[in-house]
Amino acid sequence: MNLVKVGETMKFDVVVIGGGPSGLMAAIAAGEKGAKVLLIDKGDKLGRKLAISGGGRCNVTNRLPVEEIIKHIPGNGKFLYSAFSIFNNEDIIKFFEGLGIALKEEDHGRMFPVSNKAQSVVEALLQQLEKLNVKVFKNSPVADMIYIDNHVAAVILKDGQKIAAQSVVIAVGGKSVPHTGSTGDGYAWAEKAGHTITDLFPTEVPVTSAEPFIQNKTLQGLSLRDIELSVLNPKGKPLISHRMDMIFTHFGISGPAVLRCSQFVVKAMKKWNLSEVTMCLDALPNQKEEELYREIIKLVKREPKKSIKNTLKGLLPERYLLFLLEQNQIDPSAQGGTISNEKIFSFTKSCKQFRFKVNGTLSLEKAFVTGGGVSVKEINPKTMGSKLMNGLYFCGEILDIHGYTGGYNITSALVTGRLAGSNAALFAKA
Repeated sequence: MNLVKVGETMKFDVVVIGGGPSGLMAAIAAGEKGAKVLLIDKGDKLGRKLAISGGGRCNVTNRLPVEEIIKHIPGNGKFLYSAFSIFNNEDIIKFFEGLGIALKEEDHGRMFPVSNKAQSVVEALLQQLEKLNVKVFKNSPVADMIYIDNHVAAVILKDGQKIAAQSVVIAVGGKSVPHTGSTGDGYAWAEKAGHTITDLFPTEVPVTSAEPFIQNKTLQGLSLRDIELSVLNPKGKPLISHRMDMIFTHFGISGPAVLRCSQFVVKAMKKWNLSEVTMCLDALPNQKEEELYREIIKLVKREPKKSIKNTLKGLLPERYLLFLLEQNQIDPSAQGGTISNEKIFSFTKSCKQFRFKVNGTLSLEKAFVTGGGVSVKEINPKTMGSKLMNGLYFCGEILDIHGYTGGYNITSALVTGRLAGSNAALFAKA
């Protein structure tokens, strides 16, 4: 790919660094404005994160109203209001349909290609780059950025090549999912331009616990459907609650509800300087505690000689039912009629609010999304341009913007990529 002799300088209007979702979109947007564009990626394949997203099916965006999308981006989602007024999720859908990718809507507004193949999305983007004559350098890690007189001047590759540019878009991602190439390279180039990098932390990540029932693997592999999981503050009030599925693992808990709660575990530990945070699990969110208690009492009275585990059969998955009975010192084979109302009440309370301690999350490398990044206070929300360095643009996960899984992060990446690329091209041509 690299056909230039070392020591020679190539010149481009726009250089985009990073071939993930936001970088591909930025390069296409700049190409559509007629700019001479170079897309640089350090890996041998473009769109690696796209190819594995949505379980290999590629959840390209979400069709919920913009207000809802912003609610699902708890990390600085409000910063995207201006961007969404220019290019939003409906525009993303039109964009892909324009490339010949038919999309379909699934649960919670998630949009997938009808083909169910992420690769078809990646290929459509690559064809578009070719059509717009965007030059691509693969296997070309960037060593440094050159800024002169408060302006972007050039990009230096690790092999010594110097590439002059009127504007540069940094789209190298965060630090999560490093095997796709996101290893945090861009933070140093942003700092060199004067930018603040807010604390990095894992989000959308499994949570760890030292509780004996976790360490003993009592519930390992058990999935609970449609539960409500909350992260509590030191006073025992919920900071956040999510109603989805979860699973117990050998190190703690995982699954959709857990991933969404994870960033609040990290934030609570930091805010109150805690080594452990309490979580609360409601396994029966459709029922009020009082109603549930009365219902169990009624069942026991109807057949007092029946064992309590048979009386309660079907109330909860069997392993979880036996676990909660044991937690409340109730012998599962004891006859219902012999169990005190106090014990039945405490069991009912456990069904609705089983509290347990967690002590953190898996590492940033194991997370789906990076929390923190280039401070959005230093970025123009309408252009994604740096307020500190002329000709410098940022998009995607390097920015301090993070959402839940479900098409929200990729929406943010594509929208910020679109704005960064088109404005980088306008700046270069001006």
